[in-house]
Amino acid sequence: MVNQSENPFMGNASSIYQSKAALKWIALAFSLIIGFASVLYTNSIVEELKEREERYIELFAKTQEYTSDPDNSENLIFIFQEIVTPNNSIPVIVVDADGNPSIYRNIDIDSSKHDAEDRKKILKKELEIMEQEYEPIVISWTDSNDPEDYQYIYYRNSDLIYRLRYYPYVQLSVIAAFVFFGYVSFSYSRKAEQNQVWVGLAKETAHQLGTPLSSLMAWLEIMKIDDDIKDKEVTKELEKDISKLELITSRFSSIGSVPVLKDENISKIIQSTVSYLQKRTSKKVLINFVSKDDLVTADINKPLFDWVIENLCKNAIDAMSGEGEITITLKEGKYGDALIDVKDTGKGIPSSKIKEIFQPGFSTKKRGWGLGLTLAKRIIENYHNGKITVKESVLNKGTTFRIILRR
Repeated sequence: MVNQSENPFMGNASSIYQSKAALKWIALAFSLIIGFASVLYTNSIVEELKEREERYIELFAKTQEYTSDPDNSENLIFIFQEIVTPNNSIPVIVVDADGNPSIYRNIDIDSSKHDAEDRKKILKKELEIMEQEYEPIVISWTDSNDPEDYQYIYYRNSDLIYRLRYYPYVQLSVIAAFVFFGYVSFSYSRKAEQNQVWVGLAKETAHQLGTPLSSLMAWLEIMKIDDDIKDKEVTKELEKDISKLELITSRFSSIGSVPVLKDENISKIIQSTVSYLQKRTSKKVLINFVSKDDLVTADINKPLFDWVIENLCKNAIDAMSGEGEITITLKEGKYGDALIDVKDTGKGIPSSKIKEIFQPGFSTKKRGWGLGLTLAKRIIENYHNGKITVKESVLNKGTTFRIILRR
């Protein structure tokens, strides 16, 4: 339903929106690269810290063995002060051959609140976590190979490593939330600005139409006084066109204002629009109206809804290059909605363009401004709380637009 020619007035709107989409994908890809690099870098630091803590625990185990030797008793104070005591971050539990904890460090246990049995349960849970992370380190207090003389050191990563591991994800989540709210705020302000432009343009257009319209109305009254032309067809048609211009002025004045919606018979409105358009359209274009339910009604603003039907028909005529058939079908939907299909036998719309056709400035006609379908969407969805979509489009066969008016 859209003619595939370049619009010299608005520029190539398609390329503009494609460029915007490309920039969004580039920005997203760049953000993902930064996020991925941040995660990799943090993980590399985490791995280094894990290796350092593993070496520290191994040193801790060797220290335990070393201090068990009576010949090294004079070095015992130095070892505990310089090696064992400084470990204030790595959770460690030393268990005997029977699996009973004997020594633990950096486990969150409050002795004043937990008795021996509670402490044992807490340590058992910690041991289960530690077993899943690392194999225990075996130490022997004697030179014998009797497993009864073995003890085992269990440990897990320190809280610092856990924080570092999840830090980039938290950081990226915060950045993503900030970007999201920034984007929403920017989009809202931009949409508000666009709405102001729409309203200003519409009001100014209505104002500019007022002067020539008043002049035409005066000339029509003069023609009616002339007995030679007052009853001729041209006078009647001119009167209809002036009425149409008044309607157009009223439509533009309605943009930006809260429209008054009334329960209207959809069939009668479409019939009136089709009758008006058919007389002012090439005889090579046939406009058919098929009503499957003449009693279908909906709350609409007649001048604005009439405008939508006109825009869709005019787009269809352009798409058919002034020769073809337009079929408008009205029926009641499953949930009582009014369904209006506008079908043409034109060139169709490429699937890659369907998402763009309702965007402001998108036009493929040489003399189009790319606002017709945008206005139609705005009128149906913003003012009537309805829906307008491309129901079907086949290249070189035609396009069908569907309007849904909820009751």
